[in-house]
Amino acid sequence: MTVRSVLVLSGCLALAACGNDAYDGQILGTLERDRLELVAESNEPIVEVLVREGDAVQAGATLLRQELGSMQARLDQAVAARNVADRRLAELVKGPRAQEIAEARAALESARSLQETEANEYQRVQDLVSRKLLSQSALDQQRARRDSAAGTNKQATARLNLLLEGTRVEEVEQAEAALKQAQAALVELETSAARYIIKAPRAGRIEAIPYKLGERPAAGAPLIV
Repeated sequence: MTVRSVLVLSGCLALAACGNDAYDGQILGTLERDRLELVAESNEPIVEVLVREGDAVQAGATLLRQELGSMQARLDQAVAARNVADRRLAELVKGPRAQEIAEARAALESARSLQETEANEYQRVQDLVSRKLLSQSALDQQRARRDSAAGTNKQATARLNLLLEGTRVEEVEQAEAALKQAQAALVELETSAARYIIKAPRAGRIEAIPYKLGERPAAGAPLIV
């Protein structure tokens, strides 16, 4: 919301006395007052008007509200990003859940069993190839399965060890920084969105409302005078 201040001279309160007549209680001169124009910062439609021309208002009173438009989508995205960052940090601070550790243990047991089975099968195929009962390609295929099982076992071991070690300090610090960044972005958007709600900067009286409900004011045009 932009406030534009204009000095207005309202005119004489009384006519000047003629000649040297005695003072009769009339006050001569002009009355000065500040005239504030509350200016629109966007051309979004007006969705609510809470005052009428001639109303007296107090400082901080809500006068008019514009539709947020595309700003609402940006706010929703910022809130969602903040919530995701908040949950991520909470999970890291809490550490791995018992269920995750149990699942990792089970995966490791399965991987070890598979590796042992494929290793034994490789020995059997190797013996058959040496006796000319199977081709070399069969041994190559079994070697690939054995090596793949060994790789799966290695990955499962690393996964379980990582869970048992808990969350690293660096991960928590990164998550904290991400949360602060998301919060700052949300605050910035909330500050911008607040400009779509026009409030009285000080006590006064509504002189004119140039736009009506549903109309789209031009950016920079007076909304409330």
